[in-house]
Amino acid sequence: MNKDFLPACCAPLSDHWPLPHPHSTLRLISTRFDPGHLHSEDFSRCAIAPIKGVAKRQAEYLAGRLCARAALAQLTGTAATPACGADRAPQWPNGTVGSITHGSGWAAAVVGQHSEWRGLGLDVEQIMPASRAERLAGEILTPAELLRLQNLPTEQRAQRISLTFSLKESLFKALYPQVLRHFYFQDAELISVDTSQQVRMRLLIDLHEQWPAGAEVSGQFAEFDGYLLSLVSIAR
Repeated sequence: MNKDFLPACCAPLSDHWPLPHPHSTLRLISTRFDPGHLHSEDFSRCAIAPIKGVAKRQAEYLAGRLCARAALAQLTGTAATPACGADRAPQWPNGTVGSITHGSGWAAAVVGQHSEWRGLGLDVEQIMPASRAERLAGEILTPAELLRLQNLPTEQRAQRISLTFSLKESLFKALYPQVLRHFYFQDAELISVDTSQQVRMRLLIDLHEQWPAGAEVSGQFAEFDGYLLSLVSIAR
């Protein structure tokens, strides 16, 4: 077992910050992964508890945990690996908060100190083809969000639907550890996107006494190499 071992299914870990607005107290680590190069002994070699599933699920989980461990090592000096809770959410070491994301061959984790951050949510997606975006728009977007899309060209509509999907996933990841309650796409809305790729979002339901309907949070996003990455970071 070797916490420094990098399996063949993962590219070298990167600490490049791909988002437009850096936070000096956060650490973000990413990697690319290929399930076709996953080996059965990779989990034991990486000192990470294995999970069941097809190669894709195993490779993305392994890549995400490796990113999380490296990010925690940068933040705290200890290379801890978040366990998987009964609700499948990562269990972060005491004193830290974080978020893991993976999809389409790319994985990343972001971590910060609990004393500075209430919640972190990170999500990566690929921009949906226009036909799929239109098919899913009614599930992802609220009526107000749909109304704001009316005059956008087809490609911009697909980008905005994909972005809204990703941001709502990030919002859930940032808030769930605080409220321990599931909520859904129609329970929050994207209210603004500015030219610096910063956004504002608003809750439409009461989640918790600290998170009532009408509460707003900010986020940011970036597009790179065909990916769309969003981050919701809630400071104390």
